[in-house]
Amino acid sequence: MKSELVTPSHLARKAVVYIRQSTPHQVVSNQESLRLQYALRQRARELGWREAAIDVIDADLGLSGASIAQRNGFKELVGRVGLSEVGLILSIDVTRLARNCTDWYPLLDICGLRGCLIADRDGVYDPGTPNGRLLLGLKGSISELELPAG
Repeated sequence: MKSELVTPSHLARKAVVYIRQSTPHQVVSNQESLRLQYALRQRARELGWREAAIDVIDADLGLSGASIAQRNGFKELVGRVGLSEVGLILSIDVTRLARNCTDWYPLLDICGLRGCLIADRDGVYDPGTPNGRLLLGLKGSISELELPAG
């Protein structure tokens, strides 16, 4: 399934599949989720990326998305976006990327500035446009509200 948002400029950079599960228990017990997340490579191919241009970051398996403090994979992703190496970030759900707005909005900012799209199973979003920013902002706010109070 193609997207009109994907341009040759995006395709000239990497597509990065970001994979995360919140706890070590989920990593062991929820293998179907892992399979679906790794299968996002196919979604990148459907959007036009060559296999060699698709990277996977799975360094944050078993780590909560509530904070980026220990999430080296997320930090790598943000750094690569900042260097304009990434044209598309894929996640099974954008809420896998960050579970609080303090981490979420800076990612949207840098993606918007560097022309990096964000995609999940629901669609492809351009955080550099008002509509994309609105939809991603709503998803991020809802994700933060779903975190247990503590």
